[in-house]
Amino acid sequence: MTTELTMLAWAIVLGLVHVVATGQLRVAQFGPSYGMGPRDEKKALTGIPARVERAFANYMQTFPFFAAAVLIAHVAGRHSWLTVTGAELYFWARLIYVPLYATGLPVLRSVAFLVATLGIVLILVALT
Repeated sequence: MTTELTMLAWAIVLGLVHVVATGQLRVAQFGPSYGMGPRDEKKALTGIPARVERAFANYMQTFPFFAAAVLIAHVAGRHSWLTVTGAELYFWARLIYVPLYATGLPVLRSVAFLVATLGIVLILVALT
């Protein structure tokens, strides 16, 4: 398996960690009865749980573009230092984005977002 596909697989794992973390933090803040109930009334998270939830929403805005870029590069047979670097930049920047967002570090969080986006751009450049 190529490095790019490996990074895509790890990005999927990261997405699943986001899902679990967000759910666990919601239960921790509102209790297990809310977590196991129908959640007809949407309760707004606050503090760190709210930031983790927003980090997950942000992840879901970029992940489809990353996945599509990696898969297009793979199908097209485009494998180069650009695709490898792009995939690695995306994954590692998205990984550190979560604790940066959770701790409320806005400037570093934005830098991590930009690095991850640059990763996607590098993969797209390799396709041209």
